[in-house]
Amino acid sequence: MEDLCPRFENAMQLVSKRWVGLILFELLKGKKRFSEMEADLPISGRLLSDRLKMLEQEEIVERNIYSEFPVRIEYSLSKKGMALEPVIQEIQRWAENWVTLENQDETKVK
Repeated sequence: MEDLCPRFENAMQLVSKRWVGLILFELLKGKKRFSEMEADLPISGRLLSDRLKMLEQEEIVERNIYSEFPVRIEYSLSKKGMALEPVIQEIQRWAENWVTLENQDETKVK
């Protein structure tokens, strides 16, 4: 049996972490403040913060701090993160065609 490419395996582990796909999907729409993402996503603030830090360490997300009062922090996709756009769009297209919403515990296909 042929071994999987380690880079492919690492990439799949990264994007398949819970909530990462939705965070990336949100950031594809443009820069977002933490509070905006927290309001738009069904995720706790702590977990959102953890995922954003992880994505920042992977250089997929950039954290921009603006010297205002109060301080404004926005998150956006880096060049590396934007390169995921066609991948995310294809996953979305595949999901729209093949994944149903019934019984979300077990993903069923049409």
